[in-house]
Amino acid sequence: MNRILSCTCAAGALLLSLAAIFEAQSSSHIEKRSWGTFDGKQVFLYTLRNASGTQVTITNYGGTITTIKTADRNKQFADIVLGFDSLDGYTSKTSTGYFGAIIGRYANRLAHGMFTLDGKQYQIPKNEGANTLHGGNRGFDKRVWDSRPTGSETPTLQLHYLSPDGEEGFPGNLNVTVEYSLDNKNNLRVDYTATTDKDTVLNLTNHSYFNLAGAGSGTILNHKLTLAADRFTPIDSTLIPTGAIDSVAGTPLDFRQATPIGARIGDSYEQLTLAKGYDHNFVINKNGQSLALAAKVEEPNSGRVLEVLTTQPGVQFYSGNFLNGKTQGIGGPFNYRSALALETQHFPDSPNHPNFPSTVLHPGQTFHETTVYRFSVE
Repeated sequence: MNRILSCTCAAGALLLSLAAIFEAQSSSHIEKRSWGTFDGKQVFLYTLRNASGTQVTITNYGGTITTIKTADRNKQFADIVLGFDSLDGYTSKTSTGYFGAIIGRYANRLAHGMFTLDGKQYQIPKNEGANTLHGGNRGFDKRVWDSRPTGSETPTLQLHYLSPDGEEGFPGNLNVTVEYSLDNKNNLRVDYTATTDKDTVLNLTNHSYFNLAGAGSGTILNHKLTLAADRFTPIDSTLIPTGAIDSVAGTPLDFRQATPIGARIGDSYEQLTLAKGYDHNFVINKNGQSLALAAKVEEPNSGRVLEVLTTQPGVQFYSGNFLNGKTQGIGGPFNYRSALALETQHFPDSPNHPNFPSTVLHPGQTFHETTVYRFSVE
C-alpha cells in the first residue's frame, strides 16, 4: 500500500512538473492582430512575450518597435520606449522622429546626399538641410514589410522588404530580412540580412528611444551610461563627420565609466554645442569579439538595466535633443531629452570617408549584422 501511494505521489509530482514546464513554454509566444492599412497593404501588430512576462510589440509598418514592457526591481512592468498606440501616429506627416523603426538604406547622415560608387555619383534626396538623414524622403521606416512569425520555442518575427533599384536614388535591387526574437533571458535579438544584385551602400539600424523609468517619466539625464568606446567621430556644424577619429579621453564624451547623462551635457565643449547635446557616433572597442558590448544604461530609481551588444563597428548615442513635446504618444508628450537612442551602425557618411569601415555591399556577398538588447534589474 505504501509503495502504491509512493508511486502515485511520484506520478502526480511528475505530472505537476510537466505541467509547469508546459506552462512556462506556452507563456513564450507571439500574438498577431490587424492594425490598419497603408498604401493598400495590410499592417499588423505583433506582440512577443516570454516566460518572465517581458513584452515587445512590433508592427510591420517600418519594422517598428512600438512598445517594450519590462519589470523593475519591484516586479512592476512599464513601457520603456517611445511609441504610439495607433498606426496614424507613425504615418502622420508630423511624425518625424523615426520612433522605433528600422532605418535604411543608409542609417544616419550622408553629406549633401551624395556618394560615389564605381566611378558614378549618386544623389539621394536631401531631407535635413543640405544633407540626407536616414535614407531619404521615404526610407525603410515608411514601408510596409512582409511579415510572418517563425520559431517554436523563442518567439520570433521575420520581416522582409525588397528595395528596388533606384529607390530613393540608391543602386541595386536589395533584399532585406530583419528578424526580431525574444528569449526567456530577456534578450531581444535583432538580426539584419541583405543581398543585392548591384554594388550599393548599406547601413541598417533600429531607432528606438529608451527611458528606463518608463515612457513619460521625465528626462533621461539621471540615467547612468557606459559606452565601450575609446574613440568617436567628431562632427561639423551640420552634424556630418569631419573624417577624424578622436579619443574621448578628457572630453564630456568619455563614458567609459558609468556616468549620469546629465552630468556634463551642458559643458562648454564645441562638440556638445554643435549637436545641442549628444548626437555622436562612438567607435566600439571590439577587442576581437564579433558580438561585443557597446553600451550599458542604468536607471537608479527603477533598477532597470539595458545592455546593448552588437556586431556593428559603431553606436550613435543621441540624447533626445530635438524632442520638443509637440508629438504625443504612449505615456504623454515626447518632451525634451525624455528618451535616448543607441543606434548600432556603421559610421555616418562612410561612403565619403575611405578611412571609415566600408559600407559597400557587392553582388554575391551577404550583409549580416546582429544587435542584442539585454534587459535586467539591479
